[in-house]
Amino acid sequence: MTNQYYKNNTEFLVAADCIIFGFKDKELHVLLTRRPVEPLKGEWSLMGGFVDENESLEDAAKKVLFRYTQQKGVYMEQVNAYGEVDRDAGGRVISVAFYALVRLEEFNTSLAQPFDAKWINIKELPHLVFDHNKMIKDALTLLRFKVSMEPIIFKFFDKNFTLPALQDLYEAIYQRQVDKRNFRKKLSSMNILDKLDIKETESSKRGAFYHSFNEEKYKEFLASGKYYSL
Repeated sequence: MTNQYYKNNTEFLVAADCIIFGFKDKELHVLLTRRPVEPLKGEWSLMGGFVDENESLEDAAKKVLFRYTQQKGVYMEQVNAYGEVDRDAGGRVISVAFYALVRLEEFNTSLAQPFDAKWINIKELPHLVFDHNKMIKDALTLLRFKVSMEPIIFKFFDKNFTLPALQDLYEAIYQRQVDKRNFRKKLSSMNILDKLDIKETESSKRGAFYHSFNEEKYKEFLASGKYYSL
């Protein structure tokens, strides 16, 4: 196989698009921006960019994520590849989508202003460019699956959270209400949380104790032959 073999084949662009999820006001949101270039300039779009010749798909996605959030170490996962011939009105582009779970406690809103970026409730999504609505739909499907099987839901929080906030997030992801007693019973049975001696008192006079996810307890839980299910 020679270099000529590659030169004789069609070249096209590869993009990394990011579905950036965040949790606020008891609802799941996604970070959207106004597309800065033609075609479809000014229309709602996901954050994305082309993959450079010297970077991997994941590095390209991390670059996009950092550009808009300035956060590192964010949980990120590949969703799917999108390669319909006419999917991008600007040219032949294959896009690989990633979803990311951003900690809004650390999100600096001023960083998004130059990009005209806004957090949009997933229940109020506008029409997006190209196949970006499908990307969000696919990302949400994968997120729901992973939340039920792995403790990634805790990635939405910096360190500490209350059980009411955790249930609000769970209900926002699945778009359905769950029984408070059963939800807490599931969490308690796995024994993977630490209850702190600090209360959150802004939401109610009585207040709710903060909790934190304990990675070591989770490893012990798995080592005992049990499996995570939420």
